[in-house]
Amino acid sequence: QVQLVESGGGLVQAGGSLRLSCAASGNIFSRYSMSWYRQAPGKQRELVARIFTRGGTDYADSVKGRVTISRDNAKNTVYLQMSSLKPEDAAVYYCRMGNFNSWGQGTQVTVSS
Repeated sequence: QVQLVESGGGLVQAGGSLRLSCAASGNIFSRYSMSWYRQAPGKQRELVARIFTRGGTDYADSVKGRVTISRDNAKNTVYLQMSSLKPEDAAVYYCRMGNFNSWGQGTQVTVSS
């Protein structure tokens, strides 16, 4: 079973930036798309961004233009660069490999207004 470890969250002022990282175990990372999800209190987990095996990307409308997803297959790591953060971006952020139902502990992003 794949293990995912997210990091990089924290407290940031509105308009600030953060870079999240997610490291995956094993040697299958390059074979799968990688996604970032987020879940705010009282809300459903939602897809933020996805990067496919060949580098194509897809973003939620709410973050387009402010977020960039990237991957480093040599490091089994996917990144989420977030800028111009808004209070509504505050959530626990999780990464996901493919469609596996395996989640890490997440990393908390807090945005102060």
